[in-house]
Order: sequence, then C-alpha cells, then structure tokens
Amino acid sequence: MLFGFRAYGKAIKFIFQHRFYWYLIAPALLMLVIYYLGSLVQHHKFVPDVKNMNDIVWYLVYLLLEISIALLLMKFAKYLVVTLLSPLLAHVSQECERILTGNTYKWNFQQLISDIRRATQIVIRNIMWEYFFFLIILFVSFVGWENPKSSPIFYLSFGIGFYYYGFSFLDYINERRRLTMDESIIFVRNNRGLAIVIGAMYSIMILVPVRLEALFNFSGFTHHFWATLGNFLLNLVLWISASTAPILAIVAATIGMHDLVDLSKNQYSDKPE
Repeated sequence: MLFGFRAYGKAIKFIFQHRFYWYLIAPALLMLVIYYLGSLVQHHKFVPDVKNMNDIVWYLVYLLLEISIALLLMKFAKYLVVTLLSPLLAHVSQECERILTGNTYKWNFQQLISDIRRATQIVIRNIMWEYFFFLIILFVSFVGWENPKSSPIFYLSFGIGFYYYGFSFLDYINERRRLTMDESIIFVRNNRGLAIVIGAMYSIMILVPVRLEALFNFSGFTHHFWATLGNFLLNLVLWISASTAPILAIVAATIGMHDLVDLSKNQYSDKPE
C-alpha cells in the first residue's frame, strides 16, 4: 500500500510540474451538474393532481425514476464520474505515460469508442460485485449485531469499494497493455494494495457533497459575513477536492503502474526514436 501512497505523492508534483491542472476544468463542471441534479432530487417534491388511474400510473413511474436517479447519484456517483469522464481520463493517462516513457498511441475514433465501452463494462461489473459483497456484509451484520453499522465487518464494505474504484482507474493502463478484461482482473487482484490506495484517496476526496447555495448565494454576507464566508470556503474546498480527485487518481494510477511494470516496455506503443 505504501507503493500507492508514493504514487499519489509523485502525482501531485507531476500535475503541477506539467500543468495538468488544466484538465480539472471538465471534472469541476461535471461535479457542479451532479450536485445540482442531486439537490433537485433532494429538495423537489412533485405532488401531482391525481384524478384517475392513468395519473396514478404516471406518478408511480415518476417516483420510480426519481428514486432510481437518487440511488445512482448517492450510491454510485463515484462510478458515474469515472464513466462520464472516461475519454478524458484515457487521454490524461496517455499523456502522463508519454511524459514518463516517451510512448505514444495512435488516436482513432474506433479506439475512443472501445475505451468508452470497456470503461463502462468495467464500471458495471464493479458496481455489481461491490453491491453483491455489500449485501452479504449487510446480511451478516444484521444477523450478528442489533445495529448493523456497529458491526466491525460492516466497514469491510468501504475497503471493497476502494478496491473496485481503484480497479476502474488501473484498467485504463491495462487496456493499453492489451490485457483482456479477465487478465486485467487477475493483474489488479495480484496488486490489490495499489488498487485500494488509488480508490481510497479518490473516494475520500469525492466523499462529501457540496451545497451549491453556499457557493452561489451571497445574500448571507450582508448579515452573517463570517459564517457565510466560512461556509463558502468550506464548500469551495470540497468542490476543488472532488474536481481534483479523478485527475489525481488517473495520474497516480499511471505513475504507480509505471513503477510496477515499466510502461516503457509496452510493445503495443509507438516507441520514441
């Protein structure tokens, strides 16, 4: 696991040294959209004028959709970020590898589609497995403890989540090494410490939601200046942290993989002359 923490330390220096902070713009905007959608789901309560059976059916469909979106944003928002940013993350990883090794990869539209498809498949697989293990842990906790969250094994669910988040980032590099999904699964399993650290730091940085009203509503400065300023700064830091998380994670994953397997030896890359 120390291997993974060292990769994060190198990644922070790398981002500033090579001006990768420009890549934070897209995640920052995406996080604002996610926070906005989340606030709509949380605060907007639609009460229809139910007059007949047809209205009831449509209202139930609406509730089902609302609940589904809420679950997606609250439970799997971290995977959602990885999926939506997959083209950017693949590009950032390639640029990082180019700087580290000189390796380049020919871009084409089919490869872009392939990267997105594989990232989506990995995310779906990881969501299913994480949820499967979560249900087992929750069931055992219910059986053995009156309060499931007081069970020591309940916290295993966090470690499992860290592993699968890290897996999602490491697979970008494994795809360029032409590892199949099964081969990538075995490789990450054998290097689970790196995956857990990559996923843990990403998860912690994106953990706490941001209150948009604290960022964009300045009316409180008139009567409660210091409290409003403190709230603004806190949410600004949380937003910056969440926006940095995916870029920092993919750079750390690429650096960690290079330290682990020496990416300059990848036979599928275009070698520098």
